[in-house]
Amino acid sequence: MAERVLVIGSGGREHALAWKLAQSPHVKHVFVAPGNAGTADNGKISNSAVLVSNHTIVTQFCKDHNIGLVLVGPEALLAAGIVDDLRAAGVRCFGPSARAAQLASNSSSSKAFLDRHGIATARWKAFSNPQEACRFIISTDFPARVVRARGPAARKEVTIAASKEEACRAVQEIMQDRMFGEMVVIEELLQGEELSCSCFTDGVTVASMPPAQPHKRLLDGDQGPSTAGMGAYCPVPQVPEALLEQIRGAILQHVVDSMRQEGAAYVGVLQTGLMLTKEGVKILNFKCQFGDPQCQVILPLLKNDFYEVIQATIDGKLCSSMPAWSENRTAVCVVMASPGYPGDCDKGMEVTGLLQAKELGLQVFHGGTALKDGRVVTSGGRVLSVTAVKQDLMEALGEANRGVATIHFQGATFRRDIGHRGLRLLQQPLYVSTGPAQMFLPAPHIWAISDGSLLLPARGGFAAFFDLKASGYDDPILVSQTKSLGPKLQVAQVCKRHDTIGQDLVALCVNDLLAQGAEPLFFLSQLACGKLDAEVMETIKEGIAEACRSAGCAFLGGEVTEVAAPCPSGHCDLAGFVVGAVERGQRLLGLQRADEGDVLLGLGSPGIPGRGFGVVRKILLASSLHCSSPAPGSCGDTTLGDVLLTPGKMFSPALLPVLRSGHVKGFAPTAEGLLGGISRVLPEHVSAVLDALSWKIPEIFCWLYKEGNLSAEEMAQTFPCGIGAVLVVQKDLAQHVLQDIQRQQEAWLIGKVVAPCSHIEVENLAEALQLSSPQQLLNDTTAESQPQPRKRKVKVAVLVSGTGTTLPALISSAREPGSCAQLVLVISNKSGVEELRSAARAGIPTRVIDHKLYGSRSEFDSTIDRVLEEFSVELICLSGFMRVLSSPFLRKWKGKILNASPSLFPRIKDGNAHQEPLESGFKVSGCTVHFVLEEPGARAVIHREPVPPRPGDTEAALAERLREAELRAFPLGLQLVASGAVRLGARGATCWRRESQRLSPQEEQGHGSSSAAAPEPLEHGGLWAGP
Repeated sequence: MAERVLVIGSGGREHALAWKLAQSPHVKHVFVAPGNAGTADNGKISNSAVLVSNHTIVTQFCKDHNIGLVLVGPEALLAAGIVDDLRAAGVRCFGPSARAAQLASNSSSSKAFLDRHGIATARWKAFSNPQEACRFIISTDFPARVVRARGPAARKEVTIAASKEEACRAVQEIMQDRMFGEMVVIEELLQGEELSCSCFTDGVTVASMPPAQPHKRLLDGDQGPSTAGMGAYCPVPQVPEALLEQIRGAILQHVVDSMRQEGAAYVGVLQTGLMLTKEGVKILNFKCQFGDPQCQVILPLLKNDFYEVIQATIDGKLCSSMPAWSENRTAVCVVMASPGYPGDCDKGMEVTGLLQAKELGLQVFHGGTALKDGRVVTSGGRVLSVTAVKQDLMEALGEANRGVATIHFQGATFRRDIGHRGLRLLQQPLYVSTGPAQMFLPAPHIWAISDGSLLLPARGGFAAFFDLKASGYDDPILVSQTKSLGPKLQVAQVCKRHDTIGQDLVALCVNDLLAQGAEPLFFLSQLACGKLDAEVMETIKEGIAEACRSAGCAFLGGEVTEVAAPCPSGHCDLAGFVVGAVERGQRLLGLQRADEGDVLLGLGSPGIPGRGFGVVRKILLASSLHCSSPAPGSCGDTTLGDVLLTPGKMFSPALLPVLRSGHVKGFAPTAEGLLGGISRVLPEHVSAVLDALSWKIPEIFCWLYKEGNLSAEEMAQTFPCGIGAVLVVQKDLAQHVLQDIQRQQEAWLIGKVVAPCSHIEVENLAEALQLSSPQQLLNDTTAESQPQPRKRKVKVAVLVSGTGTTLPALISSAREPGSCAQLVLVISNKSGVEELRSAARAGIPTRVIDHKLYGSRSEFDSTIDRVLEEFSVELICLSGFMRVLSSPFLRKWKGKILNASPSLFPRIKDGNAHQEPLESGFKVSGCTVHFVLEEPGARAVIHREPVPPRPGDTEAALAERLREAELRAFPLGLQLVASGAVRLGARGATCWRRESQRLSPQEEQGHGSSSAAAPEPLEHGGLWAGP
């Protein structure tokens, strides 16, 4: 049942909160008290005159008006305990308790809290005597120029002084009239880039929001007095993922955990002001609610139902309703203030142009406004927040400024440079070092150009400096590596695509550093061309810079040299040089440590390294396909050249903690081929055996194998076959290390170290390269083929119950360039399950629809159906969804529901698929992807993947191989249906797109299944979802 909600406050933040809540179907009406002109009779939103300072009156108002939820905006009310009082009276309220709110309302208390828990902040000291405070300011060896004080009703005063003398005057003025209390806090003035990072938290789980950057000074160029905020933009561009993860874990999660340990669990929104300094991230301040104007740029990017996120937070179930944020969208907010702000302001001036701004597609959030005789007039300092949401920062900034230009009131004050710092970050992104001491600096882009005819650095060369000491190393060893792309660059020239080769070059160099446990510090490049092309040069530079940001190293520059004839004008050669460092005691010992019985882990990578492109070029010359042909296994929107030029996976910095944990005996990239990479981590007294069926081989390698008529041994020698790097791990630690890696990326247990033999053996490689042959149907299109491949991605929902294992594989597959499926929703009938967290991490919206809350199966299914329609879902995958689906639901979604079952034929009960083949002597087990139908006994097969039992197999070993087979088969089956290669026919039989022929399930069995068992008609076995 829809509820009534009360939002307490009157600013732009409260207007934004009410605006977002009103979008929820769970919300019947939003009252705003006291509100402003923007929240007065605006659709589902209206104002209330309830006296918010009197908690008893507010409580009675909530009971009289059946208020189901209260949101509190002003921090003064939070500090005064309004949340505590409302909850005590049985009113549901979103926000921290009074004790938790001291984190923001009491500067000395919050500083002491940070010191107690070892969380970095500015140096500080509290004083009750102005003379002692001034002596401290003058005598310190750091710039003690920030003065904080707290006044009545938690009003805060912050002075950022230009000099120590000015800071002393501020102390005297504040403490002379005592209006801001008996104490001041003197802080160090920090230098660096400022960010605002916020999160939802239920006291345990932290759900980060995109980083925003507010503009505090009144005038352009960060001039004029400090204000509460003259504008903001979100997200801040080019912030490395490593930095965001550090902020989430080491700051936001640390603060929430520490508050809980001190008995003051923090529930609500927590905002931190952060400074990125040369010494690392330091906390400036806290807010116990959305900031203003940060709220006005964050909430427009929230994809979830805001009301549902709030309820999950209050109930302690945030992990089951993690918020998702719009990608490739930027919000910019420009604040329009009254003349005289931040001091005394004139009021009552008419505001015009609001309708014109709305017609531009802008959202105008009201702050200091009121209604007078039907007109909107000013009533405070910050009058309006004009917000634009566009695809990029430049476009959003332009739209917001256009909106400001349409709105008029006398003496309006606003900045024209909101977001300009973000534009500078696009040119000079943040460099983050993840070493013992973090550095956050603009990464310089030096691109020195030489017009000489020889590859010599004498003319146009450059020098750059790197401060190793500032990176925090105690006893470092420097490690260097240089690589070139070779023939891969020539293929890029033919394809006229250069946007990935810079990333490839950095990955090649950086991955080799990791073999020594080293962290990359800085990177340099050299490009030699027959004739300089400015556009190509810029594209390569941008790719290198982006890859360096991802690797956490500085791009110090590159040299471009024009080579004289006889070099062809279109010819290029690109080389990279990287320098890294590792503490003397943290080097990987490598070859001396691998022993018989150890396990090999493989890290997934779709790219083909440069070394293999000598063979690739030969295959292309002999092939009927060319670079612009549709890629094997694609929907027609990805070319063969696109797939061939997919960059290799870069494993730094995410893998460094694993390599330095002491659990890894050796690490080596496979740029020299699968066999070459493995041989680098094995001493002479041992060898290795791999099982190629244990990992996912990208389709491009299967195409090269077939098109080039290569042997399995040639494939393993030349190409990595989907494995970007190999780790050697002790057997009893293998699962622990594998789980750590899989949190970051795809990885598998691919083999083991054995007694020495003549060569490294890769079992089942030929079979693995042929197993994906049903995907060849995606390329066998003729003029008569029907239906034609879809050009857009099909929207897919996954239904789960917490027992499935295939969701991560489906997510990973849908992200691949050739995927025809887009996962848009995950629904669970149980809260708190791991699949919900996996979906949230991937940015996929989630919904919990608890079957226990519904009186009948049809009512439960109708609710699921309604949500599916809301997200325009076209296909449904069942991944351990343990509910019986009703007949009306199955009829409506006939041919649109997919499931994977761990069995082949003869029929094996799902629960014993790993046991019965061993007991019954079956020659083969496996899994089947099929359509879920209403009719008992009908099961239309999409794809089967056999898993032959091996001599000496245990139930556990076979079960694990079956699970891995499901992880391969289900994404492939989804791709076949989403691409249109497979559909359900009128009689419930599978139809394949192949020269207008329809294959029966029995005929399909020969399409890549090597089962020796004779296929039998599939039985439905009930409507329960399988794995």
